[in-house]
Amino acid sequence: MQDDKKPERTVWEEIEVAGNQLVDRVKELAQEGSVRQLRISSAGGDPFVEAPLNLSLVVSGVVVLAAPWLAVLGVIAGLATRVKVEIERVEEPDEGDKKDK
Repeated sequence: MQDDKKPERTVWEEIEVAGNQLVDRVKELAQEGSVRQLRISSAGGDPFVEAPLNLSLVVSGVVVLAAPWLAVLGVIAGLATRVKVEIERVEEPDEGDKKDK
């Protein structure tokens, strides 16, 4: 039997946001089904937190950020003017993305 399912592809993306926009941006990212993990650090690269988002997706199909998570993000937002958010996404390759090996 041949499996016609295309393999998933992991992609890392990096964005920089103002500290006061951090909580809202993380909520938006958490609602996307393709985001697996977030790393939040200062604009200079000093790490603040790394957290998987896929666990919250499994719970009930609805993303719910717990109050402690929001509190941590609120503290980070208050301490930093700009933060770097690294996002691990899972994408299914398009037909045009196939590469010969």
